Amino acid sequence: MNDRLTTREAAELLGVKPATVYAYVSRGLLGSRREPVGRGSTFDAAEVAALARRNRREAAAPSGELSVRTALTLIEPDRYWFRGVDAVELAGRHGYEEVAEWLWTGRLQLGIRFTAPPGLLAAARRAVAALPDHSGPVDRLRVATAAAAVADPLRFDLSEDSVLGAARGLIPTLVGALPILGTEPPDAGEGPAGLAAELWPRLTGLHRDPAAVGVLDLALALLTDHDLAASTLAVRVAASARAHPYACVSAGLGALEGPLHGGAGPLAHRMLLDVLERGGAAPVVADHLRTGRRVPGLGHRLYQGEDPRAAALFARLAGLEPAAPALAAAREVVAVTARQGRGLHANVDLALAVLTVSYGMSAEAGETVFAVARTAGWIAHALEEYGERPLRMRPTGQYTGPRPPRPLP
Repeated sequence: MNDRLTTREAAELLGVKPATVYAYVSRGLLGSRREPVGRGSTFDAAEVAALARRNRREAAAPSGELSVRTALTLIEPDRYWFRGVDAVELAGRHGYEEVAEWLWTGRLQLGIRFTAPPGLLAAARRAVAALPDHSGPVDRLRVATAAAAVADPLRFDLSEDSVLGAARGLIPTLVGALPILGTEPPDAGEGPAGLAAELWPRLTGLHRDPAAVGVLDLALALLTDHDLAASTLAVRVAASARAHPYACVSAGLGALEGPLHGGAGPLAHRMLLDVLERGGAAPVVADHLRTGRRVPGLGHRLYQGEDPRAAALFARLAGLEPAAPALAAAREVVAVTARQGRGLHANVDLALAVLTVSYGMSAEAGETVFAVARTAGWIAHALEEYGERPLRMRPTGQYTGPRPPRPLP
């Protein structure tokens, strides 16, 4: 084997397209050298061979816990990081769109705002308007995503620039397709701009409180990504099969609708309302435990203490007078369970519930916030997966049925 390989030779050894070789370079998995004459970029043969072996080991790994290489989010027992930067600090200083751009590209674009393409927005609004009134937020977002996909003739272009363009248009399209609940138009008044301000009148009929919209923006930024949650894994499986970005987001929304992933927010919201109505957390917690139900909004298997996203939101909510009753109720729930020795801490669902209860939002509003926020993370993971070997997310089934051959029934 030569010491240096051409792009074509490297692609053949890795079993990928030439464009994927350059994606490996951009992610730091391969080094390249620009040759002065004729050959373009070349690659170290030993380094390419080592990456090929690693890809084969990953494909042949025994069934069990799935491990996926990612450079996006690192979760530690008390904090989490976006591309090596403290995610809570990043979200505290920058808006949702800026955090999304950082996750997608590793570059911070100050003041960036996402805009819905008129054709996509019109298609999504028509589709959502045709749904029954009882449709939930994830129903509306799934339908809006499908309609936007059909309206985008470039959806099958999986180049990075095209996927990023689709993402910057899809997220505000999802928000713009949701019905407005109050009389305040989405661009009315002064105060914070950006996606959070557009989302606010679709969550509550109350007029915008700039400080509260700031908390909503913080929540969106904090929830952008959280490593390989179930919905994100579904996105990566779709991207591994080279589904277009709209289809990948649809896969994420489908997994999010399961009660074990996206369903905790409404439960926490209703619990806080119950605590406020009954004047204390003790009887509410007791009712949950008596019927064998978990107390919603508590505990997270990835954090030893309080969910850092919840801590950041509680700190910001503490400065808002309308949030004081719900915040006190949430803290009482934590205190009551702590007295029982259960050792559970608040998670982000409980913090989101404080926001949704305090500003007259529905129990499902937290689901909407979560889904809109996480769309940016899903796009980031799809982009990352497009740079990997196609169809690598293919585990081997362990057949447990009767041994063949059997007679025909």
